[in-house]
Amino acid sequence: MSQPSGRLPTIRTLAAETAAVPPPPGFAAQANADAAFVGAGRTDPVGFWEREAGRLDWATPWRTAHEWRPTDAAGRTIPQATWFAGGRLNAAVNCIDRHVAAGRGGKAAFHFEGERGDRRTVTYGELEREVARAANALAALGVGQGDRVVLYLPVLVETVVATLAVARLGAVHSLVFGGFSAEALRFRVADTGAKVVVTSDGQFRRGEAVAVKPAVDEAVEGLDHVEHVLVVRRTGDETPDLPWTPGRDVWWHDAVDAASAHHEAEAFDAETPLFIIYTSGTTGRPKGLVHTTGGYLTHVASTFHSVFDAKPDDVYWCTADLAWVTAHSYVLYGPLANGVTSVIYEGAPNTPHPGRHFEIIERYGVTTYYTAPTLIRSFMGWFPDGVPATYDRSSIRLLGSVGEAINPAAWEWFRREVGGGVAPIVDTWWQSETGGAIMAPLPGLSHLKPGSALRALPGLTTRVVDEHGDDVARGEGGYLVIDGTWPGMARTVWGDPERYRDSYWARFADRGYFFSGDGARLDVDGDVWLLGRVDDVINVSGHRLSTIEIESALVAHPQVTEAGVVGVSDERTGEAIAAFVISDGVVGRGDRGSDAAERASALRAHVAAAIGPVAKPRDIHFVPDLPKTRSGKIMRRLLVDLAEGRPLGDTTSLQDSTVPTRIGALIGD
Repeated sequence: MSQPSGRLPTIRTLAAETAAVPPPPGFAAQANADAAFVGAGRTDPVGFWEREAGRLDWATPWRTAHEWRPTDAAGRTIPQATWFAGGRLNAAVNCIDRHVAAGRGGKAAFHFEGERGDRRTVTYGELEREVARAANALAALGVGQGDRVVLYLPVLVETVVATLAVARLGAVHSLVFGGFSAEALRFRVADTGAKVVVTSDGQFRRGEAVAVKPAVDEAVEGLDHVEHVLVVRRTGDETPDLPWTPGRDVWWHDAVDAASAHHEAEAFDAETPLFIIYTSGTTGRPKGLVHTTGGYLTHVASTFHSVFDAKPDDVYWCTADLAWVTAHSYVLYGPLANGVTSVIYEGAPNTPHPGRHFEIIERYGVTTYYTAPTLIRSFMGWFPDGVPATYDRSSIRLLGSVGEAINPAAWEWFRREVGGGVAPIVDTWWQSETGGAIMAPLPGLSHLKPGSALRALPGLTTRVVDEHGDDVARGEGGYLVIDGTWPGMARTVWGDPERYRDSYWARFADRGYFFSGDGARLDVDGDVWLLGRVDDVINVSGHRLSTIEIESALVAHPQVTEAGVVGVSDERTGEAIAAFVISDGVVGRGDRGSDAAERASALRAHVAAAIGPVAKPRDIHFVPDLPKTRSGKIMRRLLVDLAEGRPLGDTTSLQDSTVPTRIGALIGD
């Protein structure tokens, strides 16, 4: 998060990077991205993206590849970007119909696995027919170009179908995580002015059937712009007493199953809004980021092909919930635009047992597995002796990491235990705001560094700068910015263009840089290492330290599975370091009890040896879990609230809302 005014403080970096890992020769020999691809993106970015746009089917060619009106040097005017202006296309046609027309209708688009073990494989031909039916049903409910539709659903085939049906109509979808509260859902429905909400009667969470429809009724009460609630039957008789409003509420199976399986798709201008996605996990009002069609599809189709080295026979699995931007780009639009077979899984990774993901990898022969460092660290805790050999992971050829910086210990474990010690790992850096990957290794070309996303992808430029916008020296830390524009960039904040300008473009308006809000450092080779959000920097006696580096040092200890580090008030040093650690069953405060105190002392010594004495945590709290969003990000502001005994801030985006209360009971006086 950017600071509203004043100087941006310098970030001090202490940790040293590890040795680079070259790509396996066999992988390099068949990789999609080569030196010519990289060179094209460096010499002529706009021309490069024009060539990449050729991966899509355009009903009408574009007139102008790119136009950009930045904010003025004082940061007063509203920035505006267009990509492929005048070009017309349809997102759903590019993801489905063209593959069917090319004779690939019998290819599997998705292998679906329900939490309770129900399974379904949907081909591209079947997906085309289901999306057509859903589009016809939504049109019959009054949905047309520009209308907003909110989807509040678990990971189901129907969620995919509904999303693509909305896009097919030229309407705007906004997916909301099915674990969010009625309050969080209401904000998004009201902010978008949604005409239709698509939801389910209930959903399965860790083996339990949980009613969902009552929360939706609460969320839409009094919102006159909501004309219909379309309900997927998922839990049925396990969630009885379903509230129902005749005339407004419609069963999915009544509306969709009866609709025609033919729908004539219209082509829309490249700048037609495709979806609104809301940021979460920070303080303040969520921002509804608007992504448009042509540039976004170009960005994700291109980066999926190059970063994930997409092959016709791949079975790809991104584990993100469909409501997160990771899934928009790299479950839905990127893989489907490339005609790839994907896996989607409804449930929790440890339901009914911790090996569920490895069962799924074996069952479907998953070749590419893309997940969050938080889950990797959970696996490390669940399988301290390594993943059992009874789970066959031999199909894996490529791994990916997303959501936050991956610490080197987790990187090494992931490659060894899931990738057989040879599969490359593409550690991707990007944001809801960027739409698609910005920095990542190219797996057949890059020498990988455990914990580093390396450099910007072809057609893109990132910099690490100081408070004035000047490039920092190699070995130094600063602020990660994107120099220039790119096709997948969010065009605005829904209903608040001034906030878009102020959040991302005003800070370095005189340079024209997009301010990511992340800190980073350059190593001696010029590769980038993420240091976390600017707000996740701790000032200890004038030394500004990155939480990511301290967390990485803690997790590198053999008795630590996960760690969350925050800065707390300290009369002597200004701020002190507080660490919340998951460590081999030890719970409680590190200053109480012989086991906890002994473990805390060992961890302080470990951090001092890995980084330096200035980075030793003052407080270490041993906890059974950390407060995380469904996408796996640790909500550090809640840890600050707990450490300082303050009332908790907004918890609506937590995966498990009981975690802060349980931590508070453990560490309280």
